[in-house]
Amino acid sequence: GEVCDMINKKYNEFLPSMQSAEELVSQVDGLSSNIDLLKAGIENEVQRDLNVAVAEFTELKQQLERDTLVLSVLKKLQEFDTAIKEYNAALLEKKYVAAAQQLEKARSSLKTLESRKGFELKILKALGRELTVQTQNMLYHLGEEWQKLAVWKLPPTKEGSSLESAVRSELHLHTVPSKEEDVAGPPLASVLQAFAVLGELRTKLKTFGQLLLKYILKPLISYPSLQPFTEEQADVFILRFKSDEPNLDHSSPMEVFDKIKLVFEVLHKYLLNVPLKQPVEQEKERRVILAELLGDLIWEELSDCLIQNCLVDSIPTNSSKLEQYIEVIKSTEEFEKALKDMQFLKGDTTDLLKYARNVNSHFANKKCQDVIVAARNLMTSEIHNTVKITPDSCVALPKLPDPEAGDHLQTPKTPEPLHNSMVNLENGTKLSQYTFSLPTCRISSSVEKLMELAYQTLLEATASTDQCCIQLFYSVRNIFQLFYDVVPTYHKENLQKLPQLAAIHHNNCMYIAHHLLTLGHQFRYRLTNILCDGAATFVDLVPGFRRLGMECFLAQMRVQKGEILERLSSARNFSNMDDEENYHAANKAVRQVLHQLKRLGKVWQDVLPVNVYCKAMGTLLNTALTEIISRIVALEDISAEDADRLYSLCRTMVEEGPQIFTPLPEDNKNKKYQEEVPVYVQKWMTFKELMIILQANLQEIVDQWADGKGPLAAEFSAAEVKSLIRALFQNTERRAAALAKIK
Repeated sequence: GEVCDMINKKYNEFLPSMQSAEELVSQVDGLSSNIDLLKAGIENEVQRDLNVAVAEFTELKQQLERDTLVLSVLKKLQEFDTAIKEYNAALLEKKYVAAAQQLEKARSSLKTLESRKGFELKILKALGRELTVQTQNMLYHLGEEWQKLAVWKLPPTKEGSSLESAVRSELHLHTVPSKEEDVAGPPLASVLQAFAVLGELRTKLKTFGQLLLKYILKPLISYPSLQPFTEEQADVFILRFKSDEPNLDHSSPMEVFDKIKLVFEVLHKYLLNVPLKQPVEQEKERRVILAELLGDLIWEELSDCLIQNCLVDSIPTNSSKLEQYIEVIKSTEEFEKALKDMQFLKGDTTDLLKYARNVNSHFANKKCQDVIVAARNLMTSEIHNTVKITPDSCVALPKLPDPEAGDHLQTPKTPEPLHNSMVNLENGTKLSQYTFSLPTCRISSSVEKLMELAYQTLLEATASTDQCCIQLFYSVRNIFQLFYDVVPTYHKENLQKLPQLAAIHHNNCMYIAHHLLTLGHQFRYRLTNILCDGAATFVDLVPGFRRLGMECFLAQMRVQKGEILERLSSARNFSNMDDEENYHAANKAVRQVLHQLKRLGKVWQDVLPVNVYCKAMGTLLNTALTEIISRIVALEDISAEDADRLYSLCRTMVEEGPQIFTPLPEDNKNKKYQEEVPVYVQKWMTFKELMIILQANLQEIVDQWADGKGPLAAEFSAAEVKSLIRALFQNTERRAAALAKIK
């Protein structure tokens, strides 16, 4: 009991005062001898007198256990105290590794104390705080040392990352071993090893890695004109940049790899080539490889940056350059090997190398991307810049490969027109050159270029690897799908408002449809082998394009028809022409219609194919004539003066109507089409018969009818003729007789 009191008493004194270690040691010695006495007491008494009550024995045993526990706690406290003392001493002498190891010892003593159940001491919290403070203090000292070893000289931050700020960034490494090592302060190894012992090495390197990426590695990738250069002085090694005159937008991967390699070589030689031990408590003692640790921290970001800003741009855009790309793949392999030798990289092929080796697929993707972008630009350019095409127009193309030639063919550079001249059918029959020919008309120059792009891309496809060939074939199909979707929407307003654009768009669609008929055919040998079911064709797109062109043009025709009827509706139904005002209104309406048609005839001239032009103009003139006929036939009363005036209005239409047919710019060539007006204007003869009636007497009308066999009967029904007779003539015997003959 009194031993226990003694311990307690000592303990109570001990706690607040935390006396010096010497006292602690002598107390521990005293306590130890007490315990030895106890032990001897137990053994002697037990041996001397086995009859002593078990109760007494048990009590002694418990007391022993309590004392042993107290002793072990005191020992740990003593260890903690010693460790902190030695840490302080080592830190003063800048023996960083020793200091760090003492801190870790103190930490493990504290851990043991905290794990003792039923023994929560208030002091443990205080010790924990003390340890944290000392650790932070140590890290601060190490941080200061590290900053002296690797010094960043950076431009003011607000400038962001630009070529100018990159040129002004420098890294100074004060790690050059100097002759008199003692004076030089702690070498690099001890600082880094101390970080490792404290478990802070990774954090330190991560910060360093981020600076390295931001101020050195990424600028070297982004700015081709930036050159790293190094300078070694007595006690410092400097890495800085100079900027050459930029001659390229992108430097080759080879150049970029060399620059980056240089940076890693410097780091390897002057900063990271330090052997470090793993902290003790990791069982298998393993060397920490600094380069590998840094590599782990920055490689992913560095490799992404190299792919996006260097390899992507180096992917060739035509297949002839693919051969040379082998160099890039080789230099990527060498770059990775160099980094592995310096231990920045471990393991197998990285994403960077995979990307470089996968050049065929990237080539295809880039090519397809370029094709679609080019196509889209063409589709959104102006429609009204046109070129004339004729039946023997052709798409200028490099010479097509011989069907039997192998995959790897060098395409000759001289374009050779691809004529539609003779197409050989399978059974040897020949089709005339005009079977597939286009009528002369105007199309947008952008559409001609679009077609050239399609042919060029297919030609490129035939010279590519299978995978690439398939991708390019589908991107050509995409061009046409895109045209179908983009053009009508993008140019919607103009196609509705401007009749000339509607006509050009109609031609564009017919031109595309025409080429789509044979487009797959020229490349079929190469494409059919690869594409399943020999689907190397565009024929399925033809009806859609024809419909697209027709619909747009018909919509424009409806607009024009609407305007004609609108103008004629102001002619006061052509009734009471003897009234000056009425006659003036009707005359004006007829003049306006003719003016509208002449203007349209000019706008479509030399644009539409002649046959389409004549049909369209004929249809519109016919609309006007039909409307005038139906108005006049509906009149109930036509005086002699009315008839004369109506006749002169009709004569204006008949005389000037044909003049709207001017499909060609050379006037003398248009006569032929003007004489053929009855062919294109369905109601032309009806209109002429109506004029005859307006001037004829009853007998002449009866003769024209000729028992339903005459020219009049061919154009009007009996009811219409009777109605006209009633309107034109007074009700007399002769009229009644004439009406009786019309049946």
